[in-house]
Amino acid sequence: MDKQTIDLIRGLHWAGRPVVLIVIDLGSSDVTAAVEAGATGLIRRASATPGQLLSAIRGAVNGEGFLPPDLLGGLLNQVRQVQTQVLAPRGLTLSGISERERDVLRLVSEGCDTREIGRQLSYSERTVKNVLQDVTRRYGLRNRSHAVAYALRQGLL
Repeated sequence: MDKQTIDLIRGLHWAGRPVVLIVIDLGSSDVTAAVEAGATGLIRRASATPGQLLSAIRGAVNGEGFLPPDLLGGLLNQVRQVQTQVLAPRGLTLSGISERERDVLRLVSEGCDTREIGRQLSYSERTVKNVLQDVTRRYGLRNRSHAVAYALRQGLL
């Protein structure tokens, strides 16, 4: 996977086009680079069958991924390492929000005001406001209502 290939995958991904790569050989770093760039499917050329290609392409169009089974374990292990070594120590999850942020947004979605949220979660009102401000700033949202709508659309709540 050279830089030119990664840039091409990234460009197609940002253009909204699903990308299925047919490659001669795949190493674990190649898989990671391709997935980070936006590839939704990876197939080894030597083992590609017409049915497998069709399945991978149809799946990519429907938002599904395709990866040779022997590479899937390595990718899942990398995801697990990111969660445990990078995100969890910072109080974050793979979804991008912390449990505290999720709890605050859930209570906002239930109609609670800042004082009620603080009382239920044993936080100061200032802490509740800071949590909401952090979420709205991080995702470029306008206000707490927009934050709740965003979280619901993204499946975070």
